[in-house]
Amino acid sequence: MERNAEQHLAWPGWEKWRQGWHSWVSRWFGSRFWSPRSGEEGAETPVADVRFRYAGDKAAVLLIHGLTGTPTEMRYIGKGLAAEGFAVYGMQLAGHCGSEERLLQSCWQDWYASVEDAYQELAAVHSQVFVAGLSMGALLAIHLAAAAPSRLAGIACYSTTLWYDGWAIPKLQFLLPLLLATPLADCYRFVENYPYGIKDERLRQWVVESMHSGNSALAGNLGTTGRSLRELQRLVGVVLKEMPQVKVPALVLHAREDDMTSIRNADHLERHLGGMVRKVFLDDCYHIITIDRQRHEVIQESSRFFQEIMHQHQQHDNRPL
Repeated sequence: MERNAEQHLAWPGWEKWRQGWHSWVSRWFGSRFWSPRSGEEGAETPVADVRFRYAGDKAAVLLIHGLTGTPTEMRYIGKGLAAEGFAVYGMQLAGHCGSEERLLQSCWQDWYASVEDAYQELAAVHSQVFVAGLSMGALLAIHLAAAAPSRLAGIACYSTTLWYDGWAIPKLQFLLPLLLATPLADCYRFVENYPYGIKDERLRQWVVESMHSGNSALAGNLGTTGRSLRELQRLVGVVLKEMPQVKVPALVLHAREDDMTSIRNADHLERHLGGMVRKVFLDDCYHIITIDRQRHEVIQESSRFFQEIMHQHQQHDNRPL
């Protein structure tokens, strides 16, 4: 991958062509999707360990954050589920909670491997394990369920990201796959912009200040590298094919006004997952539903769904032979 990029950069006239392309994409996509990487900025930033665990006497719940995100965006949900008696593990994806350069050293298989490791850790102690993921984390939960459906009691998919098609996404987003197929994907990053997935204004201000401060362990990275988005697209391609294989019960939570991913994403899950699906739309939040205005509803819906499945399993186990 690196050798190919160097060959393109050595091509005569490359820099002039690159600058012209950058100007065109900046004009059409805007700052949300297009901003030059700043060399080695933040390359020395260490990766912080911000995983969290809460003990409980019920089943275990594995929480998976999103691309360029952090376990912090799942902590409130974790506390709420722990208050309901669940054992909770807020895991940390490989390459996350450090600099962009650190993230570039990982691919989607690395992210999934960290999910698999976290699951194995929980399954070694708990007989029932649920998995809940936000955005890309939902895709990783689906992939885990498809890989070994008998291992999971159920999954919860929050703001699933199959397509970036929310109301705040530029109209020419359909050109993004073409852009990511060029060497420019390795040279640029796509920057978050208003409303940053959050409807609550005070919370949004805190998150934006945290991102701009460079504290990626607290609020995630401000930008997403083109290469990481390309890895996300590869994961999406795998998950789209696997959905019919997923037979475990699934809870699908999605904001009607999601600024990044429209309800089309939730509808697709409902139609194509192979097991029982419960779909719930939220009316007062944006993409990051785990911390936005209706985070309490996310906890309530998740706890109710998990406990119903546990009750069904208990009834099945108590049936006379």
